[in-house]
Amino acid sequence: MFGPFERMVALRYLRARKQEGFVSVVAAFSFAGIALGVATLIIVMSVMNGFRQELLGKILGLNGHLGVYGAGVALTDYDELARRIRAVPGVVQAIPIVEGQVLATGERGGASGVLARGIRREDLAARAILSRNILAGSIDRFEGTDAILIGTRLASRLGLTVGDRISLVSPQGQVTAFGTVPRIVSYTVVALFEVGMFEYDSAYVFLPFEAAQIYFQEPGATQIEVFVEDPTRVRAVANAIRGALTGTPIRLLDWQQANSSFFQAVQVERNVMFLILTLIILVAAFNIVSSLVMLVKEKGRDIAILRTMGATKGAILRIFVMCGAAIGVVGTLIGVALGLVFSLNIESIRQWLQGLTGQELFQAEIYFLSRLPAVVDPREVVEVALMALGLSLVATLYPAFRAARLDPVEALRYE
Repeated sequence: MFGPFERMVALRYLRARKQEGFVSVVAAFSFAGIALGVATLIIVMSVMNGFRQELLGKILGLNGHLGVYGAGVALTDYDELARRIRAVPGVVQAIPIVEGQVLATGERGGASGVLARGIRREDLAARAILSRNILAGSIDRFEGTDAILIGTRLASRLGLTVGDRISLVSPQGQVTAFGTVPRIVSYTVVALFEVGMFEYDSAYVFLPFEAAQIYFQEPGATQIEVFVEDPTRVRAVANAIRGALTGTPIRLLDWQQANSSFFQAVQVERNVMFLILTLIILVAAFNIVSSLVMLVKEKGRDIAILRTMGATKGAILRIFVMCGAAIGVVGTLIGVALGLVFSLNIESIRQWLQGLTGQELFQAEIYFLSRLPAVVDPREVVEVALMALGLSLVATLYPAFRAARLDPVEALRYE
């Protein structure tokens, strides 16, 4: 499509002489704008993908995909219900749970509201997000009525470690002649976990199932947590479970319903960031138009001489298309390379910047996660690159057509 003559002239025009320095400066800004826009867009999209994947993995790994609750009645026959639920196609696990909100206090002072969950030791061991993230102690001691598993951030807040005692205070205490007396029970910390999500590491504690039943005075289970093979098809599995438990008053709540507002907010933020950062590439494309228009004005005499020597309008058009496309192609390639390198090493870069500045750049209390995640989606990278190339190509058309329509006689008349 582009001949040797056209490539030679386009390359010559891209290397502006001293008197054409302003044109080259505008072209350089166009190149930098496209490269930075593409790199920033890839980095932001990768971080947003990482956030969604990390949050989804941790939320579903700890809370399950579906919760089966009693509709106005306690789940006293929880083992039988769990057995029937496990028989439903698509169900991986069904685990009875006892849970409630309590206040946790440490031996050395301090207090924090937590969610206490009762779970059997074998079910806890099968939950990889917990069993594989035990930093101190062992879940082998997670049994009886004097054991508790807490997160590392809660332990740090209350000044606790393995072997210390933590007290749980329930507002739903015993009613006496002198009023309601809060129920207070102390437990020995047998292990510390850290799943990497601030909310869970600071606000979740786990008790043995029987100990939780005694503490909450609950004869059955408050819910049955269900894990399915494909979380995206949880609605179909929920309907199957409802059919399998016909005659039992139950209420189902899946992860999409429980976290719909949160994940919708993440998706909206992701789309808005994509639109905002696309404007960077759009501005850079307009800079290409400006630089090529000025280049056409500067090269008016050269274009006229080329036309009188036999160059066709098509050849002139292709020369200036190549000038603009070269800026877009090289800028896009460098931007893709920068974006990929930064995205794949973003946590190392964050650690280096924290060590250099002495400031915490990614606070877990604000961003929920203890590390900065990034997941590169090859399809999105290709889409961003094609968008940048397309905008760059479109930006070259008007200046190139203007150069092709230049009248040689008019251009040489006043030379």
